[in-house]
Amino acid sequence: MSSKILIYGASGGIGSACAHLLAARGNSLHLAGRNKMAIETLAEELQCSFSVGDVNDEGFFQSASQAAGESLSGLIYAIGSINLKALARLNRTDFLRDFELNALGAALAIQAALPALKKSSEGSVVLFSSIAASQGFSMHASIGMAKAAVSGLTLSLAAELAPNIRVNAIAPSLTKTPLAKGMLQNEVLAQSIAALHPIPRLGVAEEMAELASFLLSAQSSWITGQIIAVDGGR
Repeated sequence: MSSKILIYGASGGIGSACAHLLAARGNSLHLAGRNKMAIETLAEELQCSFSVGDVNDEGFFQSASQAAGESLSGLIYAIGSINLKALARLNRTDFLRDFELNALGAALAIQAALPALKKSSEGSVVLFSSIAASQGFSMHASIGMAKAAVSGLTLSLAAELAPNIRVNAIAPSLTKTPLAKGMLQNEVLAQSIAALHPIPRLGVAEEMAELASFLLSAQSSWITGQIIAVDGGR
């Protein structure tokens, strides 16, 4: 029975970088995302199957998992948000939206894929937390809270799903992706943020993809329950 890697957020910056790298290394993929044109184009380029839908739509996780096949060797949930507001400007909708997209979505994606992951001899899940979950930054109350929930989910599921399914998370600092475009359009701001890192630059999606590929591989078979920072030493 052949296995696939299911990638949510495959049309985003980090998700598409993961898809390109994993396909180049001979993995079979199933892509999932809401941008129909981008997902179809990427799937055609990489010669893989795909599902189009929104993670906030009830039933999408189940349909994407079923379309991916009976057995999954890996799952990447590369969906996130950057919602930077002062606490006084945040409302209930902000908090709920960030939590549902980042943390609840990750949990439901894994839940739907669990039967297929269990059929693989060694399944691996890669989630995305953030440096904001472990360090305090102004204007990050909502997203920091949501990403901290991803870290907590990682630890809980690593314990619960062991030994056959490993669960790890990557915690990037600011990375050059379309999601961060609004911040990075201001060159002065981008340079000032880059300078805060001991390695004084911003991350790129390919660096996150390299770690994701490693965490999905047999070379990381004794690694689980880790939240690994890719943050230039920040």
